[in-house]
Amino acid sequence: MQRIKRIGSYVFIFIIFMIAGIKIYSLNGINKKYYQEILNKSQNKIITLSSAPRGRILDRNGNILVDNIGVKTIVYSKIAGIKEDDEIDIALKLADIISIDAKENNNTLKNFYLVLKKEECAKLISNKEKEKVQNRQLKTSDLENLKKERITKEMLDTLNEKEKKASYIYELMNKGYKYEIKTIKKDVSEEEYAKVIESNIKGVTGSISWERIYPYNEVLKSILGNVSTSSSGIPKELKEEYLKKGYNLNDRVGISYLEKEYEDYLKGTKATYKVNSDNTLTKLEEEKRGNDLILSIDINLQMEIEKIVEEKIIAGKKLRNTDYYNHAYAIVSHPQDGSIVAVVGKRLNDDGSFSDVITGTINSAYTMGSVVKGASHTVGYQNGLIDINQKIVDSCVKLYYVPEKCSFKKLGVLTDITALKYSSNYYQFITAIKSTGKTYHYNMSLNATDADFARYRDTFAQFGLGAKTGIDLPDEKIGLIGQTKADDLLLNLAIGQYDTYTPMEIVQYINTLAMDGKRMKLSLMQKIVDENNQVIVENKGEELNQIALDSFYFGRIKEGFRQVIDGGTGRGYTDVKWNPAGKTGTSESFYDSDNDGKADVKTITMSYAMFAPLENPKYSLVVISPNVSYENPHDEYMAYINKHISTEVSKILFENY
Repeated sequence: MQRIKRIGSYVFIFIIFMIAGIKIYSLNGINKKYYQEILNKSQNKIITLSSAPRGRILDRNGNILVDNIGVKTIVYSKIAGIKEDDEIDIALKLADIISIDAKENNNTLKNFYLVLKKEECAKLISNKEKEKVQNRQLKTSDLENLKKERITKEMLDTLNEKEKKASYIYELMNKGYKYEIKTIKKDVSEEEYAKVIESNIKGVTGSISWERIYPYNEVLKSILGNVSTSSSGIPKELKEEYLKKGYNLNDRVGISYLEKEYEDYLKGTKATYKVNSDNTLTKLEEEKRGNDLILSIDINLQMEIEKIVEEKIIAGKKLRNTDYYNHAYAIVSHPQDGSIVAVVGKRLNDDGSFSDVITGTINSAYTMGSVVKGASHTVGYQNGLIDINQKIVDSCVKLYYVPEKCSFKKLGVLTDITALKYSSNYYQFITAIKSTGKTYHYNMSLNATDADFARYRDTFAQFGLGAKTGIDLPDEKIGLIGQTKADDLLLNLAIGQYDTYTPMEIVQYINTLAMDGKRMKLSLMQKIVDENNQVIVENKGEELNQIALDSFYFGRIKEGFRQVIDGGTGRGYTDVKWNPAGKTGTSESFYDSDNDGKADVKTITMSYAMFAPLENPKYSLVVISPNVSYENPHDEYMAYINKHISTEVSKILFENY
């Protein structure tokens, strides 16, 4: 038994030596480089300073929309274990070298005074109060607060101008997280920059801070997005998201729209420095610019359309009944791949200036009216509710407890195609009634169910109506889906007078129709390239779904839309020589005239969506003009501003691009 125990002990000792040997071999052999790097990092402090140049944003033709400019910056990096007195000394030295717009306030001055005049401030505390600290009746921090409270204006007035300036610098040095890089001054002169470097002040150095510049000024700026500032770093609401990706809290990051959407590609790599034993810095790696984002936008077309929209809004405001009209949208897209070529949103302000409201294309929704009837016809064809050989006479429908519902005028004998051409509401009402399994008769009840509404909404969503388009802009919203179920509301839904949709949803809808039911994700990104112009990512178009409907029926909808522009309700909106197909829409909407959060004026919103040419469409165009008219008992005039916008945009689009 004893012998077995001895053998067991020998085996155990042998295993221990084996493990130790493997560890030593690992340190000196296989993993020597790995462990050496850890050792080096523990002995040498490696830091990054300031920001890195982000990738540029360009249009499809290589025009630079967003670039970087290097700004000379003085920064401070807190050295581990540094004392308050040393930081006061640093602040005073910097105050001698740099000019700075010192933002004085009592709190800043008092914090500085507490450290600068320690002996004087110590006299502000009584022996009795000191005893309370010893007896744990007060905390040390309580004494510091008492000192601060007792510093008088007369005491602060003894500080000279240099010390007052240093107090602000001292505040900047200690602002935010303890060991993050602090920006002391941006955009410094060459002389100041050189003096700071030559002075070799502990923890202080010069750096290049990269700022965004916009060669086209405000054009598209709202959707290009913003980058956080060097002082704010990562916003609180995005902190968790970015920290998981390995960012530092003071890093500058994309915080909205395209800058945020493509942050992973646009971010640059910051320069790295070694902190030497004398607290000077040695650059180890140069900063590296991020990748470039190439948009599908054509900036020249964008600016031309902006000019047209602004001119037509101004002209429209001179017409009658436009009291509540002040903005419009115009969007151009490629139906084949869903790429956006131009996106315009303009609002006329009370002072005659214009504001950019492009973001309204993805987060403002309106009832769009008859423009959606291509989707309504699809419901009819899918469910066998439309007989293409049948002709019907346009009329009105009367449901139980509901006033008569009619087309905008008597339209005569209609087919499925001419019902689109002349925008018959009656034709859609009859189809919607059939969808419930009933046949229309005067004063009937439909007893419309959730399933009846879902039948329409499911098909509409496959076109992108009531669904996100997938566009590469964060925070895209969809319009409101009506929650009330009623017989007349089902009929309203079929003619675009119930649910609301964003302008971008209408773009995807018309594109899907143009592509015979193939719904493409919308995108502003054409490609992303590296510093050598090598393609990293390319948008080749992403199909989201295919609508289950034979191309024969899509052909009939498209023919109806062609006739809309060639002699129908859209006559003159786009020149027929480009063989366009499209649909107009007019809908009731509501406006909050006194900004109390409640809509109090009934208005009219106009919409137009088209694509051309009919076969192999090159472009689609959507124009939305909310509140072009309002319910006025004295004047029913309606300004066709959409027509004026679309005529001009169509002309330059197909003649020049």
